[in-house]
Amino acid sequence: MKQLGQYAPPRHVIAHLSDPHLLASALQYGAVDTEAGLRLALDRLAAVDPPPQALVFTGDLADKGEPAAYARLREIVEPAAAAMGAAVVWVMGNHDERADYARGLFGEESEAPQDRVHEIDGLRIVSLDSSVPGYHHGELTDAQLGWLADVLATPAEHGTLLALHHPPLPLPMLRAAELIELLDQDRLAAVLEGSDVRGILAGHLHFSTYSIFAGIPVSVASASCYTSDPAPIDRFVSGVSSAQAFTMVHAYADRLVHTIVPLERGREVSGVGLDIMAAIEGLSVEEARELASNKTSAFNSRHEDHDR
Repeated sequence: MKQLGQYAPPRHVIAHLSDPHLLASALQYGAVDTEAGLRLALDRLAAVDPPPQALVFTGDLADKGEPAAYARLREIVEPAAAAMGAAVVWVMGNHDERADYARGLFGEESEAPQDRVHEIDGLRIVSLDSSVPGYHHGELTDAQLGWLADVLATPAEHGTLLALHHPPLPLPMLRAAELIELLDQDRLAAVLEGSDVRGILAGHLHFSTYSIFAGIPVSVASASCYTSDPAPIDRFVSGVSSAQAFTMVHAYADRLVHTIVPLERGREVSGVGLDIMAAIEGLSVEEARELASNKTSAFNSRHEDHDR
């Protein structure tokens, strides 16, 4: 496809999904069909072009850590990822159970922290387990931080993305989550400073938000099950069935671009069909820009008349 703008295509395309909270059976809170939300996310993702090279799920994969939920998760996600040509990166969350997570997703018998390294065409993705058995807040042990430091001691060809469940950022729009945040964040910052980590991907909050940690951009993806209302009325916490989404991460040589993709398609009120692409391919970039940008061009006049 012809390059129309100033930037070449991204070097890497990553889909950041979070908090599917899959259940073996029944509805979450008697109201949320978590499997339907996950399927909707994957169906929406299948239309993204270019397709992602990896699907990164930042935790709370299973709502109750049920073995059957992990089996169902693989049955749903892995064929969809294979159809896209994408790798799958799993991350532990506070609702996951280590032994069942390790057995169900990796065929391993382990109750140790589930930390792993994935290489995606020169981009390193580190899955870091911030969960604490029996609790909802997050922590990282000395051993985990030492392991992470060893991994990061050798830079990756195209840098590193760190994926963990508990986001290392302030929580001004969800004060309740301060009680279950990642503890001792300064210890993680000390490991990341000066490393090749380009971005941090997290979940846990059930809404999208962004910040900076140790000079590194942090992106929190929303959930596919239900979301947290960041401005509830007369509620300390309010989970709602609205605005579920995932985030696309496009990695360029010098930056990351994060784009929120809602799971529900909105009602189209204006649009242009794909047939315009054939016409653009036959034009120079300057001619295509004149067609699209000039308010009096035949293209804009036609579409403005249609809108009126």
